[in-house]
Amino acid sequence: MQKSIGQPDHATPGPLDWDDIRYFVELARQERLSAAARTLAVEHSTVSRRIGTLEARLGLRLFDRLPKRWVLTAEGEQLLAYAHRVEDEALSFARAGMGAGSVRGVVKVSAPPALAASLLIPKLAALRARWPAITLEIIAEVRQANLYRREADLALRLLRPEEPGLAGRPLAQMGYGLYAAPGWFTRPDSDWEFIGYGEAMKGSPQQAWLDKFAAGRPYAFWSNDAQAMLAACRAGLGVSLLPHFLGRDAGLALHPDHTQVLSRPIWLVVHPDVRRSPRVTLVAELLAELLEQSGTALL
Repeated sequence: MQKSIGQPDHATPGPLDWDDIRYFVELARQERLSAAARTLAVEHSTVSRRIGTLEARLGLRLFDRLPKRWVLTAEGEQLLAYAHRVEDEALSFARAGMGAGSVRGVVKVSAPPALAASLLIPKLAALRARWPAITLEIIAEVRQANLYRREADLALRLLRPEEPGLAGRPLAQMGYGLYAAPGWFTRPDSDWEFIGYGEAMKGSPQQAWLDKFAAGRPYAFWSNDAQAMLAACRAGLGVSLLPHFLGRDAGLALHPDHTQVLSRPIWLVVHPDVRRSPRVTLVAELLAELLEQSGTALL
């Protein structure tokens, strides 16, 4: 019998594995084996193998293997909407499972890198006795973690959550001032150079303020990492707008006329399904306590 168009050479229909569908959805989203593998935390060969297994079980070819991309076939396009529904249900199941859990297990917290490294981790470590059966995974990143996809259980953000269904509350205000290496502010204003927030943060309020203040004067350095910006300030590369909790104890000079030019709220964000988990609730309470106690230091 002649093989139908789009069918793999060795069709072995059988029961489907959710993991295969998860790999299918991620590869369709990324279109590249390497990108899908990074997101799934596996080798790219594993992604290729799982897709091959799924195609064999379905008796369909789901992707065209182009030199630099994997593109969905017509059959793959037809099945993608169903696969998204399976993914949504599986993630809902996982969140519901978290809600029925105990105070023992892993809790993932997403937070801006500088806030995580310089404020949260030292203070959480000092309270280890209050979360002895929990393993914390701190995801230090500029981007916003997707709480629907369980990229994190809790997130600290500088913006109010806009995604429908997420719960959030402001815990503290984070203040910013104009900092530079000692002696820099004695230079003529016209000679100042600046240290700016990199591509992922160019639309942030702190970068908007800095652009207005710089008024066309040059930038010597850009970074998405506030810790790197702090190091650049200490090295004398220029002037920058930094959070006070970073700048105060770093041996930098704070401009006397620009000590408090901006403040941003720190929001604690959680998916309601996960919020019912005892261990997530405990960590959320600890984060709220730490940030509320740090209010003066943050401003």
